[in-house]
Amino acid sequence: MSAIGVERLSVTLDGSLIVDGVDLDVAEGEWVTVIGPNGAGKSTALRAIGGLLPAGGAIRWHGRPIGELNRRERARTVATVLQSPVIPPAIRVFDYVLLGRTPYIKPLGRESAGDLAAADEALTALDLMPFAMRRLDTLSGGERQRVFLARALAQGAGILLLDEPTSALDIGHQQEVLELVDRLRAERGLTVLATMHDLTTAGEYADRMVLLAGGRVVAAGTPAEVLTESNLAEHYRVRVRIIPGEHGPLVVAVRG
Repeated sequence: MSAIGVERLSVTLDGSLIVDGVDLDVAEGEWVTVIGPNGAGKSTALRAIGGLLPAGGAIRWHGRPIGELNRRERARTVATVLQSPVIPPAIRVFDYVLLGRTPYIKPLGRESAGDLAAADEALTALDLMPFAMRRLDTLSGGERQRVFLARALAQGAGILLLDEPTSALDIGHQQEVLELVDRLRAERGLTVLATMHDLTTAGEYADRMVLLAGGRVVAAGTPAEVLTESNLAEHYRVRVRIIPGEHGPLVVAVRG
Protein backbone atom coordinates (compact mmCIF):
# COMPACT_ATOMS: atom_id res chain seq x y z
CA MET A 1 0.00 0.00 0.00
CA SER A 2 1.14 3.54 -0.71
CA ALA A 3 2.03 5.67 2.27
CA ILE A 4 2.13 8.77 0.06
CA GLY A 5 0.26 9.19 -3.21
CA VAL A 6 0.53 12.39 -5.24
CA GLU A 7 -1.22 13.10 -8.54
CA ARG A 8 -0.73 16.21 -10.68
CA LEU A 9 0.63 18.26 -7.80
CA SER A 10 0.93 21.96 -8.61
CA VAL A 11 2.00 24.87 -6.43
CA THR A 12 1.90 28.56 -7.33
CA LEU A 13 3.75 31.09 -5.18
CA ASP A 14 3.61 34.85 -5.74
CA GLY A 15 2.08 34.27 -9.15
CA SER A 16 4.80 31.85 -10.32
CA LEU A 17 4.17 28.17 -11.00
CA ILE A 18 6.84 26.40 -8.91
CA VAL A 19 5.61 22.80 -9.04
CA ASP A 20 3.91 21.68 -12.22
CA GLY A 21 2.00 18.40 -12.45
CA VAL A 22 4.14 16.17 -10.23
CA ASP A 23 3.13 12.54 -9.74
CA LEU A 24 4.76 10.64 -6.89
CA ASP A 25 4.19 7.39 -5.03
CA VAL A 26 6.00 6.23 -1.90
CA ALA A 27 5.33 2.73 -0.58
CA GLU A 28 5.05 1.86 3.11
CA GLY A 29 8.54 1.68 4.62
CA GLU A 30 10.25 3.05 1.52
CA TRP A 31 12.82 5.85 1.36
CA VAL A 32 12.41 8.13 -1.66
CA THR A 33 14.66 11.15 -2.19
CA VAL A 34 13.81 14.08 -4.45
CA ILE A 35 16.77 15.76 -6.13
CA GLY A 36 17.14 18.56 -8.64
CA PRO A 37 19.05 21.77 -9.35
CA ASN A 38 18.43 24.94 -7.36
CA GLY A 39 14.96 26.29 -8.07
CA ALA A 40 13.63 22.93 -9.26
CA GLY A 41 10.79 23.00 -6.71
CA LYS A 42 12.03 20.25 -4.37
CA SER A 43 11.36 21.96 -1.04
CA THR A 44 8.12 23.51 -2.26
CA ALA A 45 6.83 20.10 -3.36
CA LEU A 46 7.80 18.53 -0.04
CA ARG A 47 6.07 21.25 1.97
CA ALA A 48 2.93 20.89 -0.15
CA ILE A 49 2.94 17.10 0.28
CA GLY A 50 3.20 17.71 4.03
CA GLY A 51 0.15 19.96 3.93
CA LEU A 52 2.14 23.10 4.72
CA LEU A 53 1.37 24.89 1.46
CA PRO A 54 -1.84 25.18 -0.59
CA ALA A 55 -1.61 23.04 -3.70
CA GLY A 56 -3.55 21.77 -6.65
CA GLY A 57 -3.89 18.09 -7.54
CA ALA A 58 -4.43 15.17 -5.18
CA ILE A 59 -2.39 14.26 -2.11
CA ARG A 60 -3.15 11.11 -0.13
CA TRP A 61 -1.58 9.69 3.01
CA HIS A 62 -2.24 5.98 3.50
CA GLY A 63 -4.94 6.30 0.85
CA ARG A 64 -6.81 9.18 2.51
CA PRO A 65 -7.02 12.63 0.90
CA ILE A 66 -5.29 15.02 3.28
CA GLY A 67 -8.24 17.37 3.03
CA GLU A 68 -10.27 14.82 4.99
CA LEU A 69 -7.88 14.90 7.96
CA ASN A 70 -8.10 17.51 10.69
CA ARG A 71 -4.98 19.17 12.10
CA ARG A 72 -4.46 16.62 14.85
CA GLU A 73 -4.90 13.67 12.48
CA ARG A 74 -2.39 15.22 10.10
CA ALA A 75 0.20 15.70 12.84
CA ARG A 76 -0.25 12.12 14.01
CA THR A 77 0.28 10.83 10.46
CA VAL A 78 3.13 12.95 9.05
CA ALA A 79 6.11 14.61 10.76
CA THR A 80 8.06 17.20 8.78
CA VAL A 81 11.60 18.33 9.55
CA LEU A 82 12.27 21.60 7.72
CA GLN A 83 15.66 23.07 6.87
CA SER A 84 15.29 25.92 9.36
CA PRO A 85 12.55 25.12 11.87
CA VAL A 86 11.35 27.85 14.19
CA ILE A 87 13.04 27.48 17.59
CA PRO A 88 11.36 29.17 20.58
CA PRO A 89 13.87 31.43 22.40
CA ALA A 90 15.89 29.77 25.16
CA ILE A 91 13.92 26.51 24.97
CA ARG A 92 15.47 23.40 26.49
CA VAL A 93 16.04 20.31 24.38
CA PHE A 94 13.55 18.20 26.35
CA ASP A 95 10.83 20.83 26.07
CA TYR A 96 11.39 21.20 22.34
CA VAL A 97 11.12 17.45 21.79
CA LEU A 98 8.00 17.39 23.96
CA LEU A 99 6.36 19.79 21.49
CA GLY A 100 6.09 16.78 19.21
CA ARG A 101 3.38 15.46 21.53
CA THR A 102 1.12 18.48 20.97
CA PRO A 103 -1.31 16.53 18.72
CA TYR A 104 -2.05 14.18 21.61
CA ILE A 105 -2.66 16.79 24.31
CA LYS A 106 -6.19 18.09 24.79
CA PRO A 107 -6.77 21.85 24.52
CA LEU A 108 -5.82 23.49 27.84
CA GLY A 109 -4.60 20.07 28.98
CA ARG A 110 -1.23 18.97 30.32
CA GLU A 111 1.27 16.41 29.12
CA SER A 112 0.51 12.91 30.31
CA ALA A 113 2.97 10.37 31.63
CA GLY A 114 2.78 8.75 28.20
CA ASP A 115 3.78 12.01 26.50
CA LEU A 116 6.77 12.43 28.82
CA ALA A 117 7.77 8.82 28.18
CA ALA A 118 7.56 9.33 24.40
CA ALA A 119 9.88 12.34 24.64
CA ASP A 120 12.30 10.36 26.80
CA GLU A 121 12.22 7.48 24.32
CA ALA A 122 12.96 9.78 21.37
CA LEU A 123 15.85 11.43 23.21
CA THR A 124 17.26 8.04 24.17
CA ALA A 125 16.95 6.71 20.61
CA LEU A 126 19.07 9.56 19.30
CA ASP A 127 21.56 9.59 22.20
CA LEU A 128 20.39 13.01 23.36
CA MET A 129 19.61 12.41 27.02
CA PRO A 130 22.87 14.13 28.14
CA PHE A 131 21.59 17.28 26.41
CA ALA A 132 18.00 17.13 27.69
CA MET A 133 18.30 20.13 30.02
CA ARG A 134 20.55 22.15 27.71
CA ARG A 135 19.26 25.12 25.76
CA LEU A 136 18.74 24.09 22.16
CA ASP A 137 20.54 27.15 20.82
CA THR A 138 23.76 26.12 22.59
CA LEU A 139 24.13 22.85 20.65
CA SER A 140 26.19 22.22 17.54
CA GLY A 141 24.57 21.90 14.13
CA GLY A 142 24.72 18.12 14.17
CA GLU A 143 23.29 17.95 17.68
CA ARG A 144 20.43 20.30 16.78
CA GLN A 145 19.62 18.20 13.71
CA ARG A 146 19.28 15.15 15.97
CA VAL A 147 16.97 17.14 18.26
CA PHE A 148 14.77 18.09 15.30
CA LEU A 149 14.55 14.40 14.41
CA ALA A 150 13.77 13.51 18.02
CA ARG A 151 10.82 15.89 18.03
CA ALA A 152 9.56 14.25 14.82
CA LEU A 153 9.92 10.79 16.37
CA ALA A 154 8.11 11.88 19.53
CA GLN A 155 5.26 12.91 17.26
CA GLY A 156 4.62 9.22 16.62
CA ALA A 157 3.94 9.68 12.90
CA GLY A 158 4.65 6.86 10.46
CA ILE A 159 5.63 9.19 7.60
CA LEU A 160 8.74 11.34 7.90
CA LEU A 161 9.36 14.25 5.52
CA LEU A 162 12.93 15.60 5.57
CA ASP A 163 13.85 18.82 3.78
CA GLU A 164 17.62 18.86 3.23
CA PRO A 165 18.35 17.01 6.49
CA THR A 166 22.13 17.35 6.07
CA SER A 167 22.35 20.97 4.94
CA ALA A 168 25.13 22.90 6.71
CA LEU A 169 26.51 19.71 8.29
CA ASP A 170 30.05 18.44 7.77
CA ILE A 171 30.52 15.03 6.17
CA GLY A 172 30.78 13.22 9.51
CA HIS A 173 27.54 14.67 10.84
CA GLN A 174 25.83 14.07 7.49
CA GLN A 175 26.54 10.37 7.73
CA GLU A 176 25.58 10.29 11.40
CA VAL A 177 22.16 11.84 10.77
CA LEU A 178 21.34 9.70 7.74
CA GLU A 179 22.44 6.48 9.46
CA LEU A 180 20.15 7.40 12.35
CA VAL A 181 17.22 7.94 9.98
CA ASP A 182 17.88 4.64 8.20
CA ARG A 183 18.18 2.73 11.49
CA LEU A 184 14.99 4.24 12.86
CA ARG A 185 13.22 3.53 9.57
CA ALA A 186 14.10 -0.15 9.92
CA GLU A 187 13.22 -0.33 13.62
CA ARG A 188 9.93 1.58 13.41
CA GLY A 189 8.77 0.89 9.88
CA LEU A 190 8.91 4.56 8.95
CA THR A 191 8.30 5.85 5.45
CA VAL A 192 10.79 8.55 4.43
CA LEU A 193 10.45 11.21 1.75
CA ALA A 194 13.43 13.56 1.62
CA THR A 195 14.99 16.29 -0.49
CA MET A 196 18.77 16.44 -0.85
CA HIS A 197 21.47 18.34 -2.72
CA ASP A 198 24.37 15.91 -2.31
CA LEU A 199 23.78 13.40 -5.08
CA THR A 200 26.19 10.70 -3.95
CA THR A 201 24.87 10.79 -0.39
CA ALA A 202 21.29 10.75 -1.67
CA GLY A 203 22.02 7.70 -3.81
CA GLU A 204 23.61 5.87 -0.89
CA TYR A 205 20.44 5.88 1.22
CA ALA A 206 17.41 6.14 -1.06
CA ASP A 207 15.51 3.13 -2.36
CA ARG A 208 14.27 5.28 -5.22
CA MET A 209 14.94 8.80 -6.47
CA VAL A 210 12.91 11.45 -8.27
CA LEU A 211 14.66 14.14 -10.32
CA LEU A 212 12.82 17.47 -10.62
CA ALA A 213 13.69 20.21 -13.08
CA GLY A 214 11.57 23.26 -13.71
CA GLY A 215 8.97 21.95 -11.27
CA ARG A 216 8.42 18.74 -13.23
CA VAL A 217 9.52 15.12 -12.85
CA VAL A 218 12.14 14.42 -15.51
CA ALA A 219 13.43 11.09 -14.19
CA ALA A 220 12.42 8.55 -11.57
CA GLY A 221 13.64 5.13 -10.54
CA THR A 222 16.46 3.52 -8.63
CA PRO A 223 19.53 5.65 -7.89
CA ALA A 224 21.38 3.89 -10.72
CA GLU A 225 18.57 4.74 -13.13
CA VAL A 226 18.35 8.40 -12.13
CA LEU A 227 21.98 9.29 -11.42
CA THR A 228 23.29 8.97 -14.96
CA GLU A 229 25.84 11.13 -16.71
CA SER A 230 23.28 12.17 -19.32
CA ASN A 231 20.60 13.13 -16.77
CA LEU A 232 23.01 15.23 -14.72
CA ALA A 233 24.56 16.87 -17.76
CA GLU A 234 21.16 17.87 -19.09
CA HIS A 235 19.53 19.08 -15.89
CA TYR A 236 22.47 20.19 -13.72
CA ARG A 237 24.64 21.34 -16.64
CA VAL A 238 27.67 19.60 -15.21
CA ARG A 239 30.10 16.98 -16.44
CA VAL A 240 30.34 14.02 -14.10
CA ARG A 241 31.63 10.51 -13.98
CA ILE A 242 29.45 7.85 -12.38
CA ILE A 243 31.36 5.21 -10.41
CA PRO A 244 29.61 2.14 -8.96
CA GLY A 245 29.65 2.27 -5.14
CA GLU A 246 28.92 -0.21 -2.38
CA HIS A 247 25.40 1.14 -1.75
CA GLY A 248 24.74 3.36 -4.76
CA PRO A 249 26.32 5.33 -7.61
CA LEU A 250 29.16 7.71 -6.75
CA VAL A 251 28.93 11.03 -8.59
CA VAL A 252 32.29 12.65 -9.34
CA ALA A 253 32.46 16.02 -11.08
CA VAL A 254 35.09 16.30 -13.82
CA ARG A 255 36.56 19.39 -15.44
CA GLY A 256 35.42 20.35 -18.89
